[in-house]
Amino acid sequence: MVQFRHLPKFMYEKLQGIVLNTVKYSDRNNIVHIYTDAHGLMAFAVPQGATRGARMRNSMLMPLSLVEMEARISPKRELAGLHDLRATVPLVSLHCDPVKSAIAMFMSEVLTHVIQEQEQNASLYTYIYNSVTLLEQAGAGVANFHICFLFHLGSLLGIEPDISTYRKGYWFNMAEGTFAPVANGARHLRPEQASVIMLLSRMRYDNMHLFKFSREQRNEVLDIILDYFKIHNSTLGTLKSPEVLKQLFV
Repeated sequence: MVQFRHLPKFMYEKLQGIVLNTVKYSDRNNIVHIYTDAHGLMAFAVPQGATRGARMRNSMLMPLSLVEMEARISPKRELAGLHDLRATVPLVSLHCDPVKSAIAMFMSEVLTHVIQEQEQNASLYTYIYNSVTLLEQAGAGVANFHICFLFHLGSLLGIEPDISTYRKGYWFNMAEGTFAPVANGARHLRPEQASVIMLLSRMRYDNMHLFKFSREQRNEVLDIILDYFKIHNSTLGTLKSPEVLKQLFV
């Protein structure tokens, strides 16, 4: 007779992660969604409480916090347990500076909507991790940070525009993600708007301060990118944080 070994009820694993959000689950527990280095998106059951330990834990589970933890994973449960939590990078200015906090909330809200995968994606994890640390370290000139973050996030989600098709005076087909000499779709950008897509492809965190936009122009650019994301990613939905960002920068 063949004997089968019993699978363990649970296992412990050390993980690095980026906190996306916390939602109330019950009177006793919250659910914290963390994007991890080894397993992609994971959901953790975290007890509520008003003790000193609970307050310290909650401070480490604010949106975009970079953490290391021991996860208690059960193959029979969707929710993992969270143990030995610690912050790997202190995010002082990101959580205290109102401008950076608003940008962080936007990043967190976008990521909460678009990240659905429960599998490892090293490139995406590294991009988000580096973006968070750069936002924490940034001084003046962060007005374009959310624009830069969102535009280049598209390439990691497989929805980046095909810049190779750009020519001056071309229209941009939002559905196909390509440029063309005439408007060839219901959702398209005029040539003067389409040229902004090409401009954004050159924006990086180290040169974003060189891109000068008025408040109206920056808000229009944000709306264009969000519309493009919604066409190509049905999970994005309606966001609240962009309206806050639109009031911040002159």
